[in-house]
Amino acid sequence: MTFTEYLALRWPEIMLRAIQHAEVVLISVAVATLIAVLLAIVVQSRPVLRQLALSLTGTMLTIPSFALFGLLITFLGLGPAPTIVALVLYAIFPILRNAVTGLDSVPAEIIDAARGMGLSRRSLLVTVRVPLAWPVVLNGIRVATIMNIAIAAIAAAVAGPGLGILIFDGLARIGGANALNDTLAGVLGIAVLAVFLDAVFRLVSRLTTSRGIRG
Repeated sequence: MTFTEYLALRWPEIMLRAIQHAEVVLISVAVATLIAVLLAIVVQSRPVLRQLALSLTGTMLTIPSFALFGLLITFLGLGPAPTIVALVLYAIFPILRNAVTGLDSVPAEIIDAARGMGLSRRSLLVTVRVPLAWPVVLNGIRVATIMNIAIAAIAAAVAGPGLGILIFDGLARIGGANALNDTLAGVLGIAVLAVFLDAVFRLVSRLTTSRGIRG
C-alpha cells in the first residue's frame, strides 16, 4: 500500500490522533502558563527567589522524557494524566524565563508615570506591566508549545494519547505491513501540527499586541 493510499484509508484515525495530541499539549501549556506567570510575578523583584525558581524549573528540562514518564506512572498510572503532568513540568521554564524577562523589560519611566497617576501595585501590574510584557510572555508560550508537541510523542510509551501511538506502533512492527506508513504518518503529523500551532501563535501575537509595542 502506498503512503497516499494509506492516508486515504486511515485519515479519520490520524486526525483523531492529531486532535488528541493538540489537546494534551494545549492543556499542559495552559496550566504551565498559569503557574509560570504567577511565579514570575512573585519572584520578579526578588533576585534570590527568581534565580532559584529558574534553576529548579530549568533542571526539569535535563530529565530524559522516558525517565520522567516512567516515574510519573508510578503515582498516576498510564494514560493522559502522566502525559499532561510531564508536559506541564517541561513547559514551565521557557514561559517563566520569558515572563521574568518581559516584566523586567518594562521601562522604569512608564512605571514611575503610572505610579504618579495613583495606580496601586495591583492595578499597575494588570494594566501596565503585564500588557507590556505580553509579547515576550507569548513567545515563551509559543516555544513551550512547539517543544511539548515533540515531547508528547514519547507519551505513547505510557499509553498517552496522540500521534506518538502511530510512531511507536510502526517502529514495533518495522518490516511489517504499513509499519513504515504508520511511523511516517506520525512523524509528519507532528511536524504539520507544530507548523500549524506556531502559525496560530504568531497570529495571536499580532492580534493581541498593539502596533506601538510591535514597533
